[in-house]
Amino acid sequence: MIPRTLFTEEHEMLRIAVRDFFQKEIVPFHDKWEQEGQISREAWLKAGEMGILCPCAPVEYGGPGTDFLYSAIIIEELSKTGCTGPGFFLHSDIVAPYILHYGTEEQKKKWIPKMVSGEVITAIAMSEPSAGSDLQGIKTTAVKQGDHYIVNGSKTFITNGYMSDMVIVVVKTDPAAGAKGTSLLIMDNTMEGYSKGTPLKKVGMKAQDTCEMFFDNVKVPVSCLLGKEGEGFNYLMQELPQERLLVGIMGITTAETAIEKTIQYTKERIAFGKPVASFQNTRFKLAEMATETQIGRVFVDKCIELHLNKKLDIPTAAMLKFSMTDLQCKVVDECLQLHGGYGYIWEYWIARAYADSRVQKIYAGTNEIMKEIVSRAIM
Repeated sequence: MIPRTLFTEEHEMLRIAVRDFFQKEIVPFHDKWEQEGQISREAWLKAGEMGILCPCAPVEYGGPGTDFLYSAIIIEELSKTGCTGPGFFLHSDIVAPYILHYGTEEQKKKWIPKMVSGEVITAIAMSEPSAGSDLQGIKTTAVKQGDHYIVNGSKTFITNGYMSDMVIVVVKTDPAAGAKGTSLLIMDNTMEGYSKGTPLKKVGMKAQDTCEMFFDNVKVPVSCLLGKEGEGFNYLMQELPQERLLVGIMGITTAETAIEKTIQYTKERIAFGKPVASFQNTRFKLAEMATETQIGRVFVDKCIELHLNKKLDIPTAAMLKFSMTDLQCKVVDECLQLHGGYGYIWEYWIARAYADSRVQKIYAGTNEIMKEIVSRAIM
């Protein structure tokens, strides 16, 4: 197997600490959280104490001031557990960068320290009932009136939405201007007219709270504008490569873990008087999957390296996102098959991975949209 060269000994020490934290504070409670449809606030606070929220946040805002490699380690170790409830990576590596890159000093000081500690849980509201991957098609409006915007509309499929204390909302400040009329507003639970639906019941990721949001003449101070008015679409395009890289990391790590667990299972499971692993079909299937994931891992690590050097472009991130999530779903499906009937039992890691993996091909831009982005870049 090709050794990974991105991580130092210090990184691997962090990996062990993060792995231990997840095994102690996340894994034992995940069944309960699946039944409840959300994880506990206590888990968020403990994650904050552990220093695994917003690892890239600068020291002056209470963060560790590290780089994306630390985020990669955290998302890899969480993916290995099969516990998809904690929306830590969305909070830390999707929402926080918007505040850090486009926020005012006042906005950074208000939100980042509490995001680091876990006192404030965050979300980003892009998707709407009639606009998912097509962000230019959103209909939520923000009309400026004096020192406020009046926001009307709704959002759906918002991860961390129900538990969120603060949300970045994508709105149209000039509906006639298309993409150039898009802006980002910071909203919180104290704003009158802003409400949430109950957590949506999903096929997978049952412990990750996902909800609808409704805006009925919500008065949002102009001071809550993130960056410049009309620049929201550009901000989204600049930040989406990291989001798609994160999804790709989850995809390849889940595929690798599925293979590891399936190898162990097939060595222990007896069929026709011998281990399932002894059958040629099993060995060849596992060999094929191991080869494909090794190729995928090299690509993912190269993309992490490019991102660290600010060279991961939109088409390459799109390639990564659709290829790794396609691979994830393929590998998990094959591994479930090698588990036989037990693969369909919820208590088995592979069954949950099967249900949780499918949405990876949908969020952060559907895989069909990713292929459209790639095709435009190469043709």
